[in-house]
Amino acid sequence: MWAPLLDALWALPLEKRIFGAVLLFSWTVYLWETFLAQRQRRVYRTTTHVPKELGQIMDSETFEKSRLYQLDKSTFSFWSGLYSETEGTVILLFGGIPYLWNLSGVFCRRAGFGPEYEITQSLVFLFLATLFSALTGLPWSLYNTFVIEEKHGFNQQTLGFFMKDAIKKFVVTQCILLPVTSLLLYIIKIGGDYFFIYAWLFTLVVSLVLVTIYADYIAPLFDKFIPLPEGTLKEEIEVMAKNIDFPLTKVYVVEGSKRSSHSNAYFYGFFKNKRIVLFDTLLEEYSMLNKETPEEGSSESPKSEEGESPETKAKARNKKQGCKNEEVLAVLGHELGHWKLGHTVKNIVISQMNSFLCFFLFAVLIGQKELFAAFGFYDTQPTLIGLMIIFQFIFSPYNEVLSFCLTVLSRRFEFQADAFAKKLGKAKDLYSALIKLNKDNLGFPVSDWLFSMWHYSHPPLLERLQALQDSKQD
Repeated sequence: MWAPLLDALWALPLEKRIFGAVLLFSWTVYLWETFLAQRQRRVYRTTTHVPKELGQIMDSETFEKSRLYQLDKSTFSFWSGLYSETEGTVILLFGGIPYLWNLSGVFCRRAGFGPEYEITQSLVFLFLATLFSALTGLPWSLYNTFVIEEKHGFNQQTLGFFMKDAIKKFVVTQCILLPVTSLLLYIIKIGGDYFFIYAWLFTLVVSLVLVTIYADYIAPLFDKFIPLPEGTLKEEIEVMAKNIDFPLTKVYVVEGSKRSSHSNAYFYGFFKNKRIVLFDTLLEEYSMLNKETPEEGSSESPKSEEGESPETKAKARNKKQGCKNEEVLAVLGHELGHWKLGHTVKNIVISQMNSFLCFFLFAVLIGQKELFAAFGFYDTQPTLIGLMIIFQFIFSPYNEVLSFCLTVLSRRFEFQADAFAKKLGKAKDLYSALIKLNKDNLGFPVSDWLFSMWHYSHPPLLERLQALQDSKQD
């Protein structure tokens, strides 16, 4: 299929071959992803009844809701992916990158900065590129939030909240991205023959700092974090952390329900300063979504099913369960298993080894003028453009292989973390928590094997439940 195209590419000048190979690989990946998505979409369309092996853990109404939700998401992903691939191809074919670079140069000259101020021009270019990306992506994000997520009961945002959030994210991103990029470019400029070592060390420090300050200073700009109130849950979390020597200092609840009804939990921090963050949607006792439905036995609660209004019945059916305290502890047992088993450290080591390799290869390739010429830069070789070309386009085959390998590794880590929670005596509660979380998030438990193998960083629900079932506590 590709032989005639490859022969034609080989007959072109080197810079044309590079450009053609980039486009060819990009569309090959897109077609592969589309093929996988079509296989999974066929599963959504044809699996209309609860499989027998799922009969005990999922009712037909939830199964149908999750099927329709995932089908809508898959259709949206197809069209947004097609647009993204087409947009990228048009930008490359019509010289969008050199045009934007020249436009940034015009702005710089008007401000009194000449060609010698390459870093300044690079920052203007980066600002314009991210602004363009934010504006072209905005309609897709709006549709996803206010059509798909709204239709299936997940969206909790108003349009005003969404726009305020989007502007805030853009501003915060610029406040971090522009200074970090300017320092990185400066280090590359003055680093000499071994600049790749200094650049790698700089990005390592930046990543560690961002991980450290994110939940304390960045995330609170978007969501409200409150300490988990004193009580049984907090005491049991502290006991479990102490039993496995996890250096827990604080436990927070984040009001994720103001944005979405999806749930999550994570921990962060280095050395002896670890914190746990629980989304309120994960906690049955604290979720604002549950409080929207009258409690049973209260004066507002209907006495009989016949006396309920259609609205009340619908709200009761769609009430997000969250997890009971025992199930929350089981979920945390799984998350802390990642820490105890060294998964977090291993992921950091793999990430930094990959980063070092990429900077080393960048140092080898940055002097190749043909790479710049392939993308329309014949008379100048800006460092930022070199980073973009090499990291985004030249490394794309390597990045695809690495992404698949990391997905396989992640699935292995998830099974190990489940097994760790099982050793803590949490198998039964984790079993029920996984079912509840799958139901609350409308996860579809049936998947095409090839799509699952390529995309799922977490094992399919049935595989995880089976592993827990083997020795689930009574």
